[in-house]
Amino acid sequence: MTCTIYSHQSGFENIKETILLNFPKGNISLSKEDESDIIELEIKESDSTPSKKIKILYRERVEPSYQIPEINDSALTANLKGLYGFVYSLPTVNKKVKDLFLHKIETLNSEFTIIQEEGEVEELKTIIANIANELDAVLFVQPDAVISKSAGQHFLDKNLDLIIDTEGNCGIEDLDVKINSVYFDGDQNELEEDQKQRKENNEKILEEHNIKINRHLPCIESENETVTRTPKEVAQRVSALAVVNLVAFGSISPEEATDYLQTYKLWDFTTENEKEFLADPTDDKKANESWKCEGIWVLMWALNKIDTLDFPDEFCDLENINPDDYPVGQDKDPNIFIDSIDSIRSKSEILDANDLYYRFNWACVDERINGRQIEAINPGIVYERQYALNWLINYMEQDWDHVTCDT
Repeated sequence: MTCTIYSHQSGFENIKETILLNFPKGNISLSKEDESDIIELEIKESDSTPSKKIKILYRERVEPSYQIPEINDSALTANLKGLYGFVYSLPTVNKKVKDLFLHKIETLNSEFTIIQEEGEVEELKTIIANIANELDAVLFVQPDAVISKSAGQHFLDKNLDLIIDTEGNCGIEDLDVKINSVYFDGDQNELEEDQKQRKENNEKILEEHNIKINRHLPCIESENETVTRTPKEVAQRVSALAVVNLVAFGSISPEEATDYLQTYKLWDFTTENEKEFLADPTDDKKANESWKCEGIWVLMWALNKIDTLDFPDEFCDLENINPDDYPVGQDKDPNIFIDSIDSIRSKSEILDANDLYYRFNWACVDERINGRQIEAINPGIVYERQYALNWLINYMEQDWDHVTCDT
């Protein structure tokens, strides 16, 4: 049996310690070959029983990160690029999980392959489960492995549940993407005044609504560090998004939407995921896409077309936006709307909202992890609004299809 485990964590000594703690009966030998560190374990219960042998090959990126660099600085980096392309090409029944998995692949910093060379280690499934959970790992598994969940090659999460297989099957509804704060939080001891004040103000808002506060949650970027999207970018994005959203709610057909987007030169501002949706708008995809009305609400707020975002306990109503201020409609040229936009809200206002929804989302995730449902706010609304706000501030330079809402 062979499986490959990938983790955001790296450092051979730390990984080795985790592995060895789970193989207490093994005689160990260490060696190195090219970029790989090799651990060989021989497990012998007694003199009369045959040896069982396990070989583990470990390698890591030269520069740990949360993104894959353009230059192949290591064999693992090159492998991760291939892995990303392979997963990207797979069909899927759960686009949300696939997108999260693609982002998680970018954050992977180490890889170790476990090969069962001789004999059968009965505890191997439990040991792999322990290692995967401790390292928040994802696993690439062959169909004949003791931990297999599919008849073909497939990927499992840290709980050994199916993320995706070659047929696009999925056994989970969500996938955590955790990033070491050292990569993008900066030095929290050298904060600018606007960052500290923003955190303090927003924690007061959470306190007023009896929402759990993580006092250790870092400050987001300062105004000096942030470059927001341009007014034209926001206007173009919300225009394309509004057309696609009409299909999600059944107001127009996908063919009508495609024709509209092409006629008014918005097709180039429509994302690949949106084009895929228009090509095959299933009921499940419509349900997922309908949530983007909250993103439209945020972008219209950023363009000063609505006054406030309102508290995220009730869904927005796009019909409350003045039709004269809305970018699209029957026989309406969205370019008139786009050309009229020459400003957006200040960085300060946008960052205030972004920081608040960052803290809202942490509270939602914390409740979910602990098996509870948060009552004061709607997690779906919070997620979609943070998604749009992260796009507005160029969070980690991600395009619309690949925005993440890390907590």
